[in-house]
Amino acid sequence: MAASLAGSWFLLDQISTLKGNQIILETKISEQNESIKQYLAKQEQLSASLGTLEAEKQNALREVNKLRKTTGAGMMDCKNALVEADGNFDSAIEILRKKGQKVAAKRADRESSEGVAISVTNSKNTSGVGVVLACETDFVGKNADFIDLAHKIAIIGLKCDSKESLLKENLEEMSVEEKLIEQTGVIGEKIQINDFVRIDAAYVGTYIHAGNKISSLVGFSDKSENIETAGKDIAMQIAAMNPIALDESSVDSNVIEKEIEIAKDQLRAEGKPEQMLDKIAEGKLKRFFKDNTLINQVFIKDSKLNVSQYLSTYGSNLSITSYHRVSIG
Repeated sequence: MAASLAGSWFLLDQISTLKGNQIILETKISEQNESIKQYLAKQEQLSASLGTLEAEKQNALREVNKLRKTTGAGMMDCKNALVEADGNFDSAIEILRKKGQKVAAKRADRESSEGVAISVTNSKNTSGVGVVLACETDFVGKNADFIDLAHKIAIIGLKCDSKESLLKENLEEMSVEEKLIEQTGVIGEKIQINDFVRIDAAYVGTYIHAGNKISSLVGFSDKSENIETAGKDIAMQIAAMNPIALDESSVDSNVIEKEIEIAKDQLRAEGKPEQMLDKIAEGKLKRFFKDNTLINQVFIKDSKLNVSQYLSTYGSNLSITSYHRVSIG
């Protein structure tokens, strides 16, 4: 009996111990589950924060890229401008513009002898302009973005009759003049328009020489058949041969007097009699006109013709009304 009671008490004690252990275990499990819930909640919160940071990062990159496309400035310049502007896009543009003004002021005395010479016409080829956009180095002058800027300015120039009016025209939410200052800051070189010319005629032909260093425009009295070919050919002639005037009557009288004096001095040096100088100098002057006036020059594509004779193949009444040649340097 005593042994039976002792066994029962032992079993009761074991059961009590097991129940106590079970309670402890359940408590531990509950605590672990709560810890897991808290951990998962923190992970979810962290993931949300990382998602927010990534979204902010992507938005910041979009703003930097947008500013780069708008201004042409480098990535770090755009990033720093946006940071300085506390993310305000318009303020960042203004910061970059002010930077351009500072650079422009520092480089005002620099020589802009490189760049591009561009000529364009309107859709009807009745108006054309030539623009020289200058910079300091050939490296910048060959840059695709710089050449594209020159084309944009030239197209805007079709609405203008002078360089002064062109500088006041709008380009990408600022004036052309402000754009040049902005790009001076972006590129780090003095950027300016060195030349601007315009022609209005029944037909305007253009030519841009390889490398964008020389371009030319020529106006015609009429729009005859195949005038496009004549326009390009004669514009090429102008670019290649650089005539000083359209014809003899267009040559400045001072230039004529100077050429006569040069001819006479050469003849005297050769020992020619004084009474013969006028006649010989007259012959030399005719040669000067042939070499230096557009319609009298030998046509570069056919040495058997002069420009006037070549032009007559497109119509006896067709004539050149005006021309311009713009170049770097």
